[in-house]
Amino acid sequence: MTQHSRDTPQFYLTAPSPCPYLPDRSERKVFTHLVGEKAGDLNDLLTHGGFRRSQSIAYRPACDQCRACVSVRVIAHEFRPSRKFRKVKARNADIVGTMRAAVPTSEQYSIFRAYLDQRHRHGGMADMTVLDYAMMVEDSHVETRIIEYRKRDLDNGIDKRGDLVAVALTDVLSDGLSMVYSFFEPSEQSRSLGTFMILDHISRARQLGLPYVYLGYWIDGSRKMDYKGRFLPQQRLAPTGWLRADGESENAARNAGLNT
Repeated sequence: MTQHSRDTPQFYLTAPSPCPYLPDRSERKVFTHLVGEKAGDLNDLLTHGGFRRSQSIAYRPACDQCRACVSVRVIAHEFRPSRKFRKVKARNADIVGTMRAAVPTSEQYSIFRAYLDQRHRHGGMADMTVLDYAMMVEDSHVETRIIEYRKRDLDNGIDKRGDLVAVALTDVLSDGLSMVYSFFEPSEQSRSLGTFMILDHISRARQLGLPYVYLGYWIDGSRKMDYKGRFLPQQRLAPTGWLRADGESENAARNAGLNT
């Protein structure tokens, strides 16, 4: 039997299953394990090639006749918030984000559970227990952080630790921040906290001197994923490499084969 090094990635292909984003289509994924001392370097390399991380697995779509899933990354230092984005930031001026070690808490899980029950009760994560959530946070061999977003609670002029309203699980890469998963308190939906967390990550990347914020897959035509295309300028991964999209160049990107 051939022996493989723990640091040598082995890639596997899943069986076809129904696509969760586009009707009447099936999906397949290619994946590998992120383990060993070189897991961080491998995660960086694979992310540049369009992979995403879930726990100790790196995966990307490998569908036979569909290329709708497009990896996107925001160009942080060039991003300028639109009027709509500025309104979201103003609406959440009382929210403070704190980056912490990736340690799960019951407070986080309470919001995670409410978020799934309200917005994804029929999704693949709907049955996740508190132990499943702990694994999602802790099972990482790369540099991963939790960002907790809390309301600022002022009492007699003292800024105190307020209620938790949103959480982001984020990988720190050599060239950016990769948003692995984020969720928020559904009763605070009017705040547009999902958008606010992306805007906050863009600001954090700039402060850290990192050029990109990786948002995962943009899927033109999918209501669940289409929002990612609004954070411009960004780069989208095409067969020829990362191509710029900033409004004017979007048609050129489509013509280059991004969504064929």
